Amino acid sequence: MNKCTERVYNGLIKENPTFVLMLGMCPTLAVTTSAINGLGMGLSTTVVLVLSNMLISMLRKVIPDSVRMPAFIVVVASFVTIVQFLLEGFVPSLYDSLGLYIPLIVVNCIILGRAESYASKNPVLPSIFDGIGMGLGFTFGLTCIAIVREFIGTGAIFGVQILPLADAAAGKGGYVPVTIFILPAGAFLVLAFLVAGMNRLKRHAAQKGKKIAEPQGCGTDCASCGGCGSKVFPTGNEK
Repeated sequence: MNKCTERVYNGLIKENPTFVLMLGMCPTLAVTTSAINGLGMGLSTTVVLVLSNMLISMLRKVIPDSVRMPAFIVVVASFVTIVQFLLEGFVPSLYDSLGLYIPLIVVNCIILGRAESYASKNPVLPSIFDGIGMGLGFTFGLTCIAIVREFIGTGAIFGVQILPLADAAAGKGGYVPVTIFILPAGAFLVLAFLVAGMNRLKRHAAQKGKKIAEPQGCGTDCASCGGCGSKVFPTGNEK
């Protein structure tokens, strides 16, 4: 696995910002009331991550250590402003839904953390792929949480009604939304269950890999046989 592919895999799976590192919890819990909001917030953060990582990596030998963090914030804030104007101009509905959380990308610990720990110490190309991996991992986390919350809370996914809603006034039966899942408490519940599920899958995969790596004996009496590579026990006949 080359370094660029490793950075993408690292952000998506190994160090997923949402499910593993638990970073950026403010937008994760606040904007994931619908799948469109989660996807839009994730992709906006990805664009800022990639561009800021690229520029910071290019300027890593120019920025003095004494003003490192202020310089990073200026770079990130510049790209956030550009993304904010683009959303306001081309996707006004998404811009209105995300609201204050777009400018808050500036202080998102994922972006500043990658700038400090990776982009400021590595070449441009790996830094770009690090931003892509972390951004896609963040987008994946937000979208998964938002899909579950929207489906249980409204019976819809990406604004498309999947389950017909019950109408008591008209006497029609159907799905009764669990509204707690589109409230802040629902975000904590969904995040907890998804993190628990991912941890269980990781433990299962680790145990499976461990079993495969263990040497398999032939099932015979190891005290008188050493041909399978297992541990040979002394027979008492050694000289």
